[in-house]
Amino acid sequence: MEVSSSQPEFDYLFKLLLIGDSGVGKSSLLLSFTSDTFEDLSPTIGVDFKIKYVTVGGKKLKLAIWDTAGQERFRTLTSSYYRGAQGIIMVYDVTRRETFTNLADIWAKEIDLYSTNQDCIKMLVGNKVDKESERVVSKKEGIDFAREYGCLFLECSAKTRINVEQCFEELVLKILETPSLLAEGSAGVKKNIFKQKPPETSAATSSCCSW
Repeated sequence: MEVSSSQPEFDYLFKLLLIGDSGVGKSSLLLSFTSDTFEDLSPTIGVDFKIKYVTVGGKKLKLAIWDTAGQERFRTLTSSYYRGAQGIIMVYDVTRRETFTNLADIWAKEIDLYSTNQDCIKMLVGNKVDKESERVVSKKEGIDFAREYGCLFLECSAKTRINVEQCFEELVLKILETPSLLAEGSAGVKKNIFKQKPPETSAATSSCCSW
């Protein structure tokens, strides 16, 4: 993934959303991706978002990445967080079992309730793999969850930056492969995406996630 200079010219604008329990490292992931640094951050109050310009697959993208508060008391603006998001990153902490079980109990249900894009791409991220000795959620459990809920899956560490860029890059590449999301993210009206050849519909080209 090539980071471009902060210029306003871009092919697409994508809204990405980070969700998950408080303390799983959502803000640290975002900071690690957007500024190449890691800090132990205090809990987000309400919502924060950062802009990052990147070039992926030859396309200049403007990413608006929303970082939401995990605590219950800040969850009053929930539906507006989800509106228009083309990508949603569900984050859990591999050292805290409840942050993983809450994905199914709370967060996946919220996506169903509030997501406005039927084709929205979901990415499951197990954070804090730098604490391998404290791990309580296995990689296989993450893979199984992702398969059940139709998510992409990666484990990463915001602290060591392992797989941080890949989380966002894989998500964005999948969005770029989804015509309805491209149409929404287009920087101009009726951009060239409408002139592209229709996708192949044969079974050979419509394979889903390769696990």
